[in-house]
Amino acid sequence: MNWKSISDLNRDIKRWIPELPDDLDLIVGIPRSGLLVANLLALYLNLPLTDVEGLCEGRILQAGRRCERDVDLSKKCKVLVVDDSVASGFQMQHIKAQIKRHRLPHQIYYGALYVTPLGTKYVDFWYELIGLPRVFEWNVMHSDILLKSCVDLDGVLCRDPTEEENDDGLKYMEFIKFVKPLIIPSKTIGYIVTTRLEKYRKETEEWLKRHRIKYNYLVMLNLPDKKTRQALGIHAEFKAGFYKSKNTVLFIESSLSQAIEIAKISGKPVLCTETWELIKPGKVDEIRSKIRQMPSDIGFLLNRFLIELKNDPIKAFRLSYRYLFMKVENKLLRFTIRFKKLSKCRPGEDK
Repeated sequence: MNWKSISDLNRDIKRWIPELPDDLDLIVGIPRSGLLVANLLALYLNLPLTDVEGLCEGRILQAGRRCERDVDLSKKCKVLVVDDSVASGFQMQHIKAQIKRHRLPHQIYYGALYVTPLGTKYVDFWYELIGLPRVFEWNVMHSDILLKSCVDLDGVLCRDPTEEENDDGLKYMEFIKFVKPLIIPSKTIGYIVTTRLEKYRKETEEWLKRHRIKYNYLVMLNLPDKKTRQALGIHAEFKAGFYKSKNTVLFIESSLSQAIEIAKISGKPVLCTETWELIKPGKVDEIRSKIRQMPSDIGFLLNRFLIELKNDPIKAFRLSYRYLFMKVENKLLRFTIRFKKLSKCRPGEDK
């Protein structure tokens, strides 16, 4: 499973720029994902931007004050038509045919940030070879891969309930019925796997139907109540066991701690939406090591805050203030270190 986050995409675009022609006049994005790449390229290069239809019709998008380049599309220009990725090449061939029909006077290059080995023959420029299967942060929830995936419910499709809402009673029922979705996938989900209790199946199914979330199976935890679920503490084990037993390729989980456990138990990759990181089974120990290296007193302060919040709100506030101060201090320290590293980089080197 190959994974790219939006952070990866941004970094890779900057690394790709030196490989592109340095005398381009216009960046053209292929809707929709290609517009994300095109927009960033146009910003970094300070070039005008348009989409494929705009190129064919001779118009560009409003550039704003910072872009001083004036492009006359009635005259010959150097144009880069770009997509985020090319796999089979079907979409790129369609775009080329569409542009060719308009007999434009321009010198047109075609590019994609990520390509399969097959896709290389359909572009003039590409940055990285990525084989299938692959998952991108910007379209994973609208990808066909969902049909072969397990997807968590609370934290992914909707937010988690608050402590007050999670009473295993009327407030929790109200939450299930009326919570707003975080995202409505456009593709069918293979399995929605949640530790919501089986007794809430009817309300959960009604919520999914009301928000037109398509799925094949809804897998819920068959325990009598919240107290029993908390006592057993089998959230990750339950999800991992089901994931392992099915012919699925991805689990999308909101909690980092659970994602790590699911990956370890199942031996299969887990996409964590808390950090937007693909956790592979072989990387579990490395991730845990990073977590253990975090300042231990921060965890201590958080626990103290939760305890004191019930007994002494003012004291809890003081603790939270100390916690925030530590976080800001830590970020300033990291920024100072990074600034020193950047100042040593060669011109044009990725930072």
